[in-house]
This record gives sequence, structure tokens and C-alpha cells, in this order.
Amino acid sequence: MNVRTTGAERFFAPCPRGLESALAAELTALDAADVKPTDGGVAFAGPLTLAYAANLESRLASRVLWRVGGGGYRDERDLNALARSVPWGSHFHADRKIRVDVAATRSPLKSLEFATLTVKDAVCDRFRDEQGRRPSVDKRLPDVRIHAYLTDREATLYLDTSGEPLFKRGWRRDTEEAPLRENLAAGLIALAGWRPGTAFLDPMCGSGTIAIEAAMIAADRAPGLARSFGFQKLAWFDGPAWQRLKQKARDRVRPPPAEPSIHASDRHAAAVAKTRANAAAAQVEGFLRVEQADALSRPAPAASGVLIANPPYGVRLEDRERIAAMYPAWGDALKARYAGWTAWLFSGDPDLPKKFGLMAERRIPLWNGAIECRLYAYRIVSGRLPG
Repeated sequence: MNVRTTGAERFFAPCPRGLESALAAELTALDAADVKPTDGGVAFAGPLTLAYAANLESRLASRVLWRVGGGGYRDERDLNALARSVPWGSHFHADRKIRVDVAATRSPLKSLEFATLTVKDAVCDRFRDEQGRRPSVDKRLPDVRIHAYLTDREATLYLDTSGEPLFKRGWRRDTEEAPLRENLAAGLIALAGWRPGTAFLDPMCGSGTIAIEAAMIAADRAPGLARSFGFQKLAWFDGPAWQRLKQKARDRVRPPPAEPSIHASDRHAAAVAKTRANAAAAQVEGFLRVEQADALSRPAPAASGVLIANPPYGVRLEDRERIAAMYPAWGDALKARYAGWTAWLFSGDPDLPKKFGLMAERRIPLWNGAIECRLYAYRIVSGRLPG
């Protein structure tokens, strides 16, 4: 297969909205070139082998998409021609099962479902013309994912080098989806500016997602070490080169410290048990201390540090009333016991600042899926904040 493995290939990494600048910094550190944040993700360039490193190392990206074609279009016929112009047979084999996804912003096309069918037909027709056979479609467990993104005038075609979304680190054993995806949890840590060696606490840890992401950073454990990726099904995949890169990542994993500085707690025993099990599955259990404790009464684990929490948000009326009473009590508890700490609270509740009783120094807009949220920063000092 005649596919370049060096040179400036074009990529796009979507991420949770609000994390674009942090992701751009992360990709720049991986030696990506021409890094350009945009709404909902980051465009960048580099050799195809950069897809290995970006998938293995990115804590913030949702996927890494490789641009394989695109151009101007006006209707479905133009879209079909664009998709048919891509040499798909150079990128993957006809025996691979495919899935096509189309997303659009202000597209003139009336049906995204028909646009998806148009791209799928173009891919299969190109294979049939060149090889006399075509890939089959499997929407549930595809080998190769093809993405098309349509604006009002431009269509861009990508091959997904990630496969499953990158927030799926490979360690989560519970079947229900966590309320906070792993890459968003890592984004909260990045925005808070926490670094290993500084005390860290999530006092409402739930299944442990935020604390485990902090532990993986402290361990210098690449987030993709325990999973496979979509690029392993593409024609340019170089198995030995990939294994060498993974081995380098394994070799740099740090041993756990004698005394962990990362702490997680929850008032529910089931949450504590789940956090411990998930930390063990992620191979970072030695990097965090997990205990059962109520956030309103637990003492600070160190004289100073960073607290990050995703506090509960009630849907039922009785839950909303209980939580509304909890916030001011928690604000008082932080003032009493956490002077010297910075607390970062992530919430989709727009009334949280009024309930909490402390003055937020920063309010960072973020999105948790389709839910508009804020990350609030509170510098905790004894008594009242200086005004």
C-alpha cells in the first residue's frame, strides 16, 4: 500500500467544548505542527506516526481524525464525487467492516441520513470498481470509522484513527456510563493547574473518575496503554513501531509513593468500593488514598492543596432541596478546615455560586455532553475573603 508515513498529514482532534486551548497545548507538547484550536476541537499536522502518539498520550481528546479528502460541494452529487475521489483501497482493506458518520453545521443538504448513505455508497463503489469487492457495513462493531463533516460550503472526509472514543481508557469495568467522562475529568485537572506533588482531593468521588485521572498523571501512565485503537486496522499500521512506542510509555511509569498525596472520599460505601476497584483496574491504586467520609465533616488531608469535585445536582424536588441545604454548610466547612486550599467545583447548576456562600475567583464555561456547565474556582482563606 502506497501511503506516506512522513510529512504533514492533517488531523483533527475533537474534545469537550471548553478544553480546546488545553488540548492545543497538549498536542504541541507531542510535537504536533500547525496547531489551531477551533470550537469543539483542535486541528494539527504531522506525520502519520503522530496518530500513534496522540492516541496513546492525549488525556483530553475525544478522537484523533485523519483528513483523507474534502472540498467544496453544493448537493449530494458533489458529496458523492468527493467521497469517490478518495483512494480508500490505499487506506484499508476491503475485508474491513466500516461505519460512516456525518455531522454538519449549516449544511444545505436536507437529510444527514441520506448524506451518510451517499458517502457509504461512494466508498463501496470505489472499492468495487478497483477490486471487484466492497467492504461490509457494521454500525455496532466496525473495523474502520469514516467521518464526514459538512459546513455550508465545504465537506471534509476523515478516517478515525482512534476507534472507540479516547475517554474509554480501557479500565472501566462497570457497564453504566460515568456522569463525568475521563477526558473531561482530565480537563478539569488541567484547568485547575494541579501538578503531582501537590495534595489533591475529590471529596465526592463517586466512581473515582477525577481522582483516578489525577493518579494516572502522577504515575505518568499514558491514558491509552490498556486499549487498542482504530489505526491498527489501517493499511499503514506499523506493528513493531507501535510496540516500541508503547514500551517507551510503559518504561516511564513511576512506582507508587510511600505516602499518596491524592485523596478520594465519598459518604457512600458503594462509591468507595467502586473507586478502589476502578483504581486497581487502572493500575494506579498505589497513587491514591480512598476512604469513606462525609465532605461536610472530613478534615483537609494536608495544609494546602487542590480540591476538585463534581457535586451532586438533584433532578427530583426533594433532592434539589437537600442539595440546596448542603451547599452553604459545605462552604462553611471549607472555610473552617481548608484554609490554604483552592477548591474547583464543576457543575451544571447555575445557582451553585449563590448557594455556596463563597466568592468564585474564576468561572470557566465547559460542556458535559449537551449540558452547559461551569468550573468555579474558590481560594479558601480563614474568615472572610479580603475585599
